[in-house]
Amino acid sequence: MSLQYPFADLPSSGQRFKVADGVYWLRFPLPFALDHINLWLLEDTGGWTVVDTGLGIRPSQSIWKGVLAEQLDGKPLTRVIVTHYHPDHLGLAGWLEQETGAQVWISRGEWVLANDICDSPERDTIERIRTFLGRHGLGGDDLDKVAGKGNGFRRVVQPLPANPCFLAAGDALTINGQRWAVHVGCGHSPEHLCLYREEDHLLISGDQVLPTISSNLNVRASDPDMDPVTDFVNSLEALRDNLPDDTLVLPAHGLPFRGLRERVDALVHHHEEQLDRVQAACLQHPQSAFDMLPVLFNRKLDVQQLMFAMGESIAHLNCLMLQGRVARREVDGVWRFSA
Repeated sequence: MSLQYPFADLPSSGQRFKVADGVYWLRFPLPFALDHINLWLLEDTGGWTVVDTGLGIRPSQSIWKGVLAEQLDGKPLTRVIVTHYHPDHLGLAGWLEQETGAQVWISRGEWVLANDICDSPERDTIERIRTFLGRHGLGGDDLDKVAGKGNGFRRVVQPLPANPCFLAAGDALTINGQRWAVHVGCGHSPEHLCLYREEDHLLISGDQVLPTISSNLNVRASDPDMDPVTDFVNSLEALRDNLPDDTLVLPAHGLPFRGLRERVDALVHHHEEQLDRVQAACLQHPQSAFDMLPVLFNRKLDVQQLMFAMGESIAHLNCLMLQGRVARREVDGVWRFSA
C-alpha cells in the first residue's frame, strides 16, 4: 500500500493529540533544521508512560512543566521510555526522573554509549574528532568548526537518569493492560527501541522508520570501521517482514503514517542508490569521504549537518569496503577509496 497520513492537523506545542486508544501525540520544537520531535504519551493504569523526552534545554523543560500540570488529567508520569541515546530523545530523561519520580527505561547498548560520551573529557573529544575526520579528508576551517563543537552531547543530556531499567529485543511491556512488544533496530544507533502494540497494529518507531527522510547513519570515531548501513537495512527489513503493512507508524519526526512495507522498501532502495553513486565516483579516481559529500548531498551544509554528513559518507564507504566493492589506502595521511 502507498503511504497514507491519517492525521492532517499538527498538535500545538505541548498539547496532546489522540491518535489511538490510550495513545497521544506530543510535538516539541527543536532548534535545528529538523525543527521538531514527536513524543508519545501512553495512558496507563494510575498514570502515564511517555516515549522519548525532547532536548535537554530550558524551553523544552518549560513545555514539559505545562504538560505535567495540564495534559495528564491529574495523574502522574510513572515511566519514561527512551528509544535511543540521541539528545532529542534522551535529553530530559534524567530531569523528568528528578521532577516526577518516573522510572526510565532504555536499552543497555544505548545507555553504555551515552555514558561513554558523557565521560569523555572535552579536550579528548575535540582531538578524537580532529584525528578521525581529518583522516577522512575534512580540513581547514571546516575541521576547526566541527571539532570546535566539542562534547556538545554532554551539555544537553545531563543529568543522566540515576538508575534506569533495561529493555532488549523480545521483551514486552504491559501498558494499560495491553501488550507492547519490543523490537530493536541498529544502524542509526546501537540498540534502538521500537514498541509494537499487536492488538491494533501500532508501531512507535522512533528514528528507525521515518516517513520522508532517512535517519542519519553515522560512523563514530570510537568505532571507525563500523558498518551502520548494513545494520540499518537489515533492521528495516526485519520490521517489514514481521509487521503488517497496515501498521500505523508513529515516528519521532514527521507525520504518523500507514504503508510500512512501501516505506521500508524506499529506504532500502535509497541506500542502494547511494552506495552505487559512491562506487561510481570511486571508479573515476581515489576519493576521500570528504570528496563524497557533493555526491551524497546536493545542498549547502551548516556545521552540524557537515558533521553528520561526514559520518554518513564514511558509513557508505565502509559498507562498500566490507562488500569488496572498494579498497582503501592511506595517501598523505588521508584515507582514499578506489573501486
